[in-house]
Formats: sequence, structure tokens, C-alpha cells
Amino acid sequence: MSKKTFPKYVVFATIGAMTAFSAVTLSSAQAQTTAAKCEDPKELTFAIIPTEETVAELQLYQPITERMKKLTGKKIQFFMPTSYASVVEGLLSKFIDVAVLGPYSYVIANGKDKEIEVFATYAKRAGFLQEEGPGYKAALVTKKGSKFTTIASLKGSLLGLVDPGSTSGNLFPRIVFSKEIGGDLDKYFKKVVYTGSHELSTVAVARGKVDAAFVATHRFDNVVNKGEVKLEDFNVLWSSPPIPQDPFVYRSPLCQELKDQIKETFLGLSKDVPGEKNFLDNVKSNKFVAMSSADYDVIRELKKAKDARKKKKSN
Repeated sequence: MSKKTFPKYVVFATIGAMTAFSAVTLSSAQAQTTAAKCEDPKELTFAIIPTEETVAELQLYQPITERMKKLTGKKIQFFMPTSYASVVEGLLSKFIDVAVLGPYSYVIANGKDKEIEVFATYAKRAGFLQEEGPGYKAALVTKKGSKFTTIASLKGSLLGLVDPGSTSGNLFPRIVFSKEIGGDLDKYFKKVVYTGSHELSTVAVARGKVDAAFVATHRFDNVVNKGEVKLEDFNVLWSSPPIPQDPFVYRSPLCQELKDQIKETFLGLSKDVPGEKNFLDNVKSNKFVAMSSADYDVIRELKKAKDARKKKKSN
């Protein structure tokens, strides 16, 4: 029986079977006291923000869950909630132990609970719009052949954003891009809608469901690579300054040895191991790199600006 419960709308799958775990006997009374204060659960819950269909993500992350199980000796449960907020809620409620967040949703979560700690992110390969390294950009895209070929031409059009908790699909457009148009998105565009994911935003532009959308460069590349859209069918009208890649986080009360094993799950991925190579290839990354909370201070500053703007509007 699981040690946890979570709202029914969360989609989940359990990977693998429970393996034996032997607690290490500490030599000193002080060490025992320290160990007693840390958390050493029998199973770990790993969650990601929604990006693609559940089955595809489950298969994509299977080498990771298997590696984490082997290194930690724990049963691993993989959860894919329905929104960015659901993952944050799970971390705050201590239901989720390890997670992939967006930079903005991480800053929100860490602001509410400092025990949500970032430890790594992707070092992406260069793609169609994606540049090499542990960063990405927000890109404003429109359908080629449409009348929307400049930012000025978008005035009064239908804009697609991703999710209120998205960095490139909401925060950067509302704070950074808004300077390009001299005001709020909601006033410049006829209507602003949330699609639920970068993939859905990209497809919505291709199918004419929205006139324009802000998408993360690496998420856009994923849709092109899957053959759902063609690169030549898009205009890129604007791109943001670099944004740190999605943070991988865990809850800091976990025992240090366990946290080190979780870190090693990602930082020690090797191209020489078939399953691990497949995962790195699937996420278009060469490796994972260590990250700290300070690496996301640029997002914190933008959040402060957004919150100040919202407060000013309400007064």
C-alpha cells in the first residue's frame, strides 16, 4: 500500500518492484540524532510538469526511474499531474519527493517552501530554435503564409499562452515581451488563451486555432522532431533572453545520502549505457549539469516585477 494519497486527477504509474534497503548504522550518537531528523521513505514519488501525453512520458522516463530505483534501493512511483500547479501542490504537501518543474513554477514553489531544492538541469543540444547549453528561450511564433508577419500585425489577434505557471509561456511574455508592445498582453491582443502545454500551443498555431503563441524553443523543436509540424511553416517574430532550463528538484529534508543518490541518477547518466543514452537522445541533451537556487534569481526578479504590476493594477 502506498504511503501517500493524492487527488484523483493525478495520472500515475508505478515503475518496478520494491527492493531491499538496509539502513546504515551510524557510529556516533550525534550522527544518529542527525539521521533521525532526516527523511528516509520506503518509496520515492517522482513527478514532472505536463509536456506530452502520459504514456509517452512514462516510457521516456523509464530508464531514469529504473536507475533511481537501482541507486537508491527504493520503489519509485512516477506521477504526471494535469498542471504545473499540481506538481507544486504535490511538493508542498510532501506527496512528491523528486520533480521536474518549470523555472517559474520552481521559483513559486521555493518561495512558499525553501525545502524545495534544485539540484540539476539539462544541458541541451542545439536544435532548430534551441541553442546548446543549460538554457532556452521563449519564442513568439506565427503561421507562415498568414498576415501575422510582424509584432505590429498581431494587434487585436488571438494569442496562445501555455499555463499560468509557465516561464516562457506566460512570465516572459507578460513581463519581458510586454515592453515591446508598451503595455499589457490582454489589452494588445483581442484575446489571450491558455492551451495547457508548449506542444499544444505549437500545434494550435499550425492549425490556425490561435494566431500566435509563445513557446519554449526546446519544446517547439520536440514537436518538429515528432513530425507533428514543419519548421518551414512558422515565422519567429521575437525571442527572449536566455532562460535557465527546467530545474530538477527534491525536498531537502530527505537524508543526505539519499539526495546524493538522486543527484547521481541524473548527473551520472552515460551515453555508453543503452537505456541512458536513449533517454539523453530523447530529451536532446548531452548531459545533466548541477544547478543551484541562485541560478534562477533572474526568474525571481521577473516574478517580483509581475507581482508588483498585479498589485498596482488592483489598487
